[in-house]
Amino acid sequence: MQKQKIEEQEMVDESLKNYIEINVLPLYDGFDAAHQRNHVDMVIAQSLEIAAHLDVDLNMVYAVAAYHDTGLTAERKTHHLVSGRIVREDMWLRDWFSEEQIETMAQACEDHRASSNHEPRSIYGRIVAEADRFIDPDTIILRTVQYGLANYPELDKEGHWLRTLDHLHEKYAKGGYLRLWFENSPNVARLQTLREVINNEALLREKFDYLYESLTNLHILGCTCTQCRPNKYRKIL
Repeated sequence: MQKQKIEEQEMVDESLKNYIEINVLPLYDGFDAAHQRNHVDMVIAQSLEIAAHLDVDLNMVYAVAAYHDTGLTAERKTHHLVSGRIVREDMWLRDWFSEEQIETMAQACEDHRASSNHEPRSIYGRIVAEADRFIDPDTIILRTVQYGLANYPELDKEGHWLRTLDHLHEKYAKGGYLRLWFENSPNVARLQTLREVINNEALLREKFDYLYESLTNLHILGCTCTQCRPNKYRKIL
């Protein structure tokens, strides 16, 4: 699998990769904890993995994945629309893509949000939307708590717990707004695992308590002392 990912990366135009690695990916270093460089790296890798089985342009797939959250330089609510605008306004992309391809990529960025009220307009939108959904239960819960702490500092612990619970049910529970676009995606099994955790509220609360304490109590971060009871916490995640 790792060899396949390396081969997929090598099929992307090297000059395009260099441009994006120097001028686009560093933007993610300034975003919230849930949208840092490791997030965009994951979306790029998963996009190329999905695309390997499809008749698509890998340069376009790579670029869409790289730009999909760049709109966070403005604000969260409409970041997907801003990402599309950034693609359209980046004149350097004309070195690799036609105007038609750039418009398709911009629309893909606009369509990637799970909460979007319409289906992605192209296969490129479906690819990045799917790749943006790495549904690892612990990672999803961690990102939810991180986002709450970063954007709702006025909430106390119980407020963050209720926000976490509401968000997970609204997006990931059965009947939630998250949609998967490829039936053979590994996210299908991962989503079922996450739903089992969401339905087990006692386990979910244990995970939340650990993460909340870890993220708000600097003494716990990386600590192995008996006060922090590392064995208890580590078995939860």
